[in-house]
Amino acid sequence: MSTGEKRQHIAVYPGSFDPATNGHLDIARRAARLFDTLVIGVYAFPAKNLLFSVEERVALWQEVIAAEALENVRVEQFSSLLVEFVRSVDGDVIIKGLRSPNDFDAEFRQGLMNRKLVPEIETVCLLTNLDHLFVSSSLLKEVANLGGDVTDMLPGPVVQALQRKFDLRK
Repeated sequence: MSTGEKRQHIAVYPGSFDPATNGHLDIARRAARLFDTLVIGVYAFPAKNLLFSVEERVALWQEVIAAEALENVRVEQFSSLLVEFVRSVDGDVIIKGLRSPNDFDAEFRQGLMNRKLVPEIETVCLLTNLDHLFVSSSLLKEVANLGGDVTDMLPGPVVQALQRKFDLRK
């Protein structure tokens, strides 16, 4: 980088996003305002019971990002160590959303491990909007599966995808 050139900051917002919620979208919008580029990293193989394949989760995020016109955001899947994925996209920041003290505890420990592995990558935690404090993907999947209305807690494309999934099961 020559003198006078501004370094581009690329942040990675990782998660399983099964599915992406309005809380996730809120964090993505806010992170997109803070950094030059935001890469939403969809982790392919979380130790969770997934409803959506990694391809479906990536496609849903892409629909949501297009609908939101977030031009500095892109979506990629990954299956490696998070810090290796961040390096692969030339990132220098990991974004984490915090809803509770339990989230803080888990993210704090993960952040310290990531810092030990790759000290030049920073972790930035964004506090959730109060409207999304109780929202989790697993809770919304359960409510939707039982016929509850989750339309105001999920982006439109995700609501439609959930309805299709649960209609197929019936």
